Amino acid sequence: MRLSTAAFLVAGVCISQGAAAEWQLNLAPGATEISRSIYDLHMLIFYICVAIGVVVFGIMLWSIVHHRKSKGAQAAHFHENTLVEIIWTLIPFAILIAMALPASKTLIEMYDKRDGEVTIQITGYQWKWRYQYLNEDIDFFSSLSTPRAQINNEEDKGEHYLLEVDNPLVIPTGTKVRFLLTANDVIHSWWVPALAVKKDAIPGFINEAWAEVSDPGTYRGQCAELCGKDHGFMPIVVEALPADQYQQWLADAKAAKAADAAAADQELSLEQLMSRGEAVYNSQCAACHQANGSGIPGAFPALAGSPLIVDNRAAHLDIVINGKPGTAMQAFGKQLNAVDLAAVITYERNAWGNDLGDSVQPREIKALQP
Repeated sequence: MRLSTAAFLVAGVCISQGAAAEWQLNLAPGATEISRSIYDLHMLIFYICVAIGVVVFGIMLWSIVHHRKSKGAQAAHFHENTLVEIIWTLIPFAILIAMALPASKTLIEMYDKRDGEVTIQITGYQWKWRYQYLNEDIDFFSSLSTPRAQINNEEDKGEHYLLEVDNPLVIPTGTKVRFLLTANDVIHSWWVPALAVKKDAIPGFINEAWAEVSDPGTYRGQCAELCGKDHGFMPIVVEALPADQYQQWLADAKAAKAADAAAADQELSLEQLMSRGEAVYNSQCAACHQANGSGIPGAFPALAGSPLIVDNRAAHLDIVINGKPGTAMQAFGKQLNAVDLAAVITYERNAWGNDLGDSVQPREIKALQP
């Protein structure tokens, strides 16, 4: 018994710093000046509370020990003491002022959204984010990229399980970035702890936030509002790049958009459409209709053998492009470009035994898009 106890104590003393760090419960300083100001404010108020606790409980323990009944202590009888009342009023007042001044300074900084050099509109959808770079003609959706096999416990979890996306938000370092937040369907909340940004995205309203990241890196967050059954599958990934790399990313993004626009006028083979369509389906559709097209009984219809797909081509195109009001089926006509829409519809028409053998070309989608 003594040997096992000693071994346990030695093991506790020898825990590595990395393992001990996993048990830390404090806030992280973050990657922006605001996040560090919040951290410093948190620590200041924490130490004030510790000091108050030490003083109050110290006096209580001293009183209990030195004025206990066994020592013959007798309770004093008095009604008022003006000096004591003044002291215990002024001390809390001074403490509150000591906390209010730095807190007010930090709050003013947090809400100062002026002079933003880059403005990005963020729109929440079930269950993805849309990023529109105002004045840059860049507009894309960001969706969970964790493989369904990991979610279904068919594979080991990855390092960034449920915190990885296909298209991260990219921002420059050393630049004040202004965020305009809204939602397309229900209330969401865009939360990236390292940036000290957490703002609700509400349909019909525009909320504002900002961040200025000092160090390049990848920062992860999540939707922090219960927004539906896949609320936990709505991560946020922000990549902060140095100014020169950010400008190169802007150029590459615009070139990719131009390439997609050019591809919309080309004739694509069935193999090309199927390959691209599978990737789009797994990113945009598999969460509801499942990777094997079986759907979720009572919630989301199966696509494998679906009469709407097999028997009515026009209806199939219409529901993917325009959605179905009153249901969770979104209108993808404004979410995906013509090539991706043609590819995913072609994939649905030829996967899981549907095998219709036809293809949908991007130019057909362009004629139908709103």
